[in-house]
Amino acid sequence: MRGGAGDTTAAEATRAQDNLYLSVNGEWAKTAEIPADRSTTGGFADLAVGVEERLLTDFAKFRQDLTQIRTPELQEAVKLNQLALDFKKRDEDGTRPADAMLNKLDKLQNWSDVNQHLADLIKDGTALPFSLGVEPDMKNTSVYLLYVDVPGLILPDKTYYAADNESGQQLLAVWSEMAIAVLQKFGYDETQATQLVDQAKAFDAAIVPFVKNSEELADYTKQYNPYEFADFLKLTPEIDFATAIPEILASTPEKIVLTQPKYFENLSKLVTPATFDQYKSWLIVNEILSTTGFLSEELRQLGGTYGRAISGQKEAANQEKHAYRLANGYFSDVVGQYYGATYFGDTARQDVTAMIKTMINVYKQRLANNAWLSQATKDKAIVKLNNIVIKVGYPDQVRAIYSQLKIKTAAEGGDLLNNILNLAKIFRLDNFAKIKQPVDRTRWAMPGNLVNACYDPSFNDITFPAAILQAPFYSLEQTNSQNYGGIGAVIAHEISHAFDNNGAKFDEQGNMVNWWTDADYTAFEERTQAMIQEFDGISYAGSQVNGKLVISENVADGGGLSCALEAAKEDDDVDLKAFFNNWAKVWRIKATNEYRQLLLSIDVHAPGPLRANVQAQNMDDFYQAFDVTEQDGMWLAPEDRVNIW
Repeated sequence: MRGGAGDTTAAEATRAQDNLYLSVNGEWAKTAEIPADRSTTGGFADLAVGVEERLLTDFAKFRQDLTQIRTPELQEAVKLNQLALDFKKRDEDGTRPADAMLNKLDKLQNWSDVNQHLADLIKDGTALPFSLGVEPDMKNTSVYLLYVDVPGLILPDKTYYAADNESGQQLLAVWSEMAIAVLQKFGYDETQATQLVDQAKAFDAAIVPFVKNSEELADYTKQYNPYEFADFLKLTPEIDFATAIPEILASTPEKIVLTQPKYFENLSKLVTPATFDQYKSWLIVNEILSTTGFLSEELRQLGGTYGRAISGQKEAANQEKHAYRLANGYFSDVVGQYYGATYFGDTARQDVTAMIKTMINVYKQRLANNAWLSQATKDKAIVKLNNIVIKVGYPDQVRAIYSQLKIKTAAEGGDLLNNILNLAKIFRLDNFAKIKQPVDRTRWAMPGNLVNACYDPSFNDITFPAAILQAPFYSLEQTNSQNYGGIGAVIAHEISHAFDNNGAKFDEQGNMVNWWTDADYTAFEERTQAMIQEFDGISYAGSQVNGKLVISENVADGGGLSCALEAAKEDDDVDLKAFFNNWAKVWRIKATNEYRQLLLSIDVHAPGPLRANVQAQNMDDFYQAFDVTEQDGMWLAPEDRVNIW
């Protein structure tokens, strides 16, 4: 039986031999309740709630006494928090804070007007039929390049636009109703609002044929398509990139990167005199909807309708959580450093760092004993392991950009929306300014208060924020076996991303270079194909898993679990049942049906119950630990078990 019971709503099994996930989490699932303002509860989500509650308490204290705040950057975060909480002023202001922005956009009468103001529109973050960002050159990560990307769609993914996708039709109806209602709050009558929304949807629909879906985007190395700047300009003559890009970068680039060339090869079909009215409607509707979270309570609630429909979330966050989340969003590194410095001890940091080094050594040993790789590829892989940069807890210093963020209080004539627009512009301009700077390898990919972890192939670094370093993932109170089944497997999972179907294409410096022999890479692809097939088509949440979409995370899960298992077995007091039980516990999740269906469409991770069950089925030690036989639900024939790392 592949994956045991793939769905937590299936008939319950209490024995690990039949369903490891339900044996650990079945009783919990009976009583667990999804908070009304969230779409999930479980391992990651519950820790996130705990972290947020702790910081909500701290922010409340700070608002009462600003002298308790240690740094000027955190003071500005609290000022933003205070401004966001002043709903009396927000309600009184209504839509007025958006007037200046919308008046500027209203003056755009044709594509020539757009081109004339293009640099300023880009700097302001205006909705355009493209987006720009500066990131390291994938093939030379010591320098930055400008990446030119496609615009976002109304629906969560291209696949939602298929004629037979009922969820897409339902969501588009919800979006339309919300958008029309919001526009009426901004002074448009129902006829005007309906016409704007219909035209916006027409422009959105015109984008769809030329962009990739989530499965295609999951192979992110294919988003690296460098073009000489002059050739790019020939490809897109309708947009005055020749003037705007040198202005925003304060230099003329020699080359840029197109993430999706097909879209830009067809941009001329979207940018014509005949399409301008559709574009302007798309622009106005998008810009108005983007302001609702920073205006009155009525607009905050109304403007969040579509987002809640996508995730199945029943209610908007209350005002206090909303105000905290805004401050945390724009001052993420600042809040994360405060959280880490306040609540994360050096003993835990040293212990986790030692565990990471142990995992890297386990990986080296497994590579040394690997039977399907040549020595040349093994040597290169070990060089990559030796160069992984470890980041645990939180950064000692926040980035300099945060010292530029200043909040204009209500007493100074400030309002929430225009503060937010100013903060976003500062971040945007800072990103563009990177083009002339050396790549900052000290930056942290995640703030300290985020319950997550990551590997970045362009930096060859792994980040473990303080917030994830607590039970059930990790605790000084848990046994080593439990910790290895939790954070140990997560650590090895992130290391494994260096050797998943994407990460394997990058070297020890983060450069996209082929360091494999042809025979070794062919053997690797055969194994990843087996992992795709193992997951592809498993029933879940009324749909099926897409094996290609989730392959990179599944490769990392398999490698992470096998390496953590090997490390755990080195302990004299190893308890493999405790190891696998904690592995299943960290993946516990209860989610709304809408959110589960969304994740199946766009998330590169397999559903939590399948991460717990299928990867355990691939481990021979699981069968020995629980005496699993051919008569049991978790049995998978040895020849069908997939192991890569």
